[in-house]
Amino acid sequence: MVVPRVMPRPDLMPLTGGYRRTPTMQIGADIYCDTQMILHELDRRFPDPPLVPRHASGITWGLLRWTDGAFFTDAMNLVLAENADHLPPEFVEDREALFGQAFDFARMKSEIPFRRDQVRAQLAWIEDQLAAGGDWLMGEFSLADIHAYLNIWFCRNHSPRTAELLAAFPNILAWESRMVAIGHGSREEIAAAEALEIAASASPQALAHDDPGELNGRRPGDRVSVTPYDYGCVPVSGEIVALSANHIAIRRYDERAGDIVVHFPRVGFVIEVDDGISR
Repeated sequence: MVVPRVMPRPDLMPLTGGYRRTPTMQIGADIYCDTQMILHELDRRFPDPPLVPRHASGITWGLLRWTDGAFFTDAMNLVLAENADHLPPEFVEDREALFGQAFDFARMKSEIPFRRDQVRAQLAWIEDQLAAGGDWLMGEFSLADIHAYLNIWFCRNHSPRTAELLAAFPNILAWESRMVAIGHGSREEIAAAEALEIAASASPQALAHDDPGELNGRRPGDRVSVTPYDYGCVPVSGEIVALSANHIAIRRYDERAGDIVVHFPRVGFVIEVDDGISR
């Protein structure tokens, strides 16, 4: 299902319960929010070949906090500033709501040299790793390559001086070509009504399980809300089905989608229960 670039997203909300960020992944009546959760589930379902190298599993997942965090923030601010005079008003309004503040484009434009410096410095880290590690960041193709490439793809498509910026990084240019050659596979678009019908006719597959290491007293059956704590801070409410150190799944009901289980990562999300907020 293709969702609109800006809100409202009336056919996505029944599935996610209010979570507005994309992408999301639907498998029957199970909805996976945030790329952390999506990729973890894909790796679990299709482990051969693995997305995460077994010899570097922890550090690979940890790298996502950099690629989706500081690196993406610098790339995004650079792109927004460079394109400020050409952004559609409805896009600006939507993204201001997403980030919870008005864009100060005058200040953002003044920071272009700073943002370009930040992006260049982080590109140098990738260049050094490729020089030492070979064709791929972890020695073999993995999730680390996917997430680091995301920001380069973003700049390549939206920042006018990206080619000039990347010219000094021959290992990145060769790696970028290898990433492009992988391609995107095949895809088939479906109508929103079909996605909702699939959810309504399916049963969630998530199995109830407790987290033996849970230190905050949460248990399956508790009513909670789960909210991103950086941007797009819309809570999704439901009943806990499953918990682990890295995952929470909550059950909710929607008139159009039926019984749904929505899955979130723990990192980057606030879980609010009766005893307050923990992160």
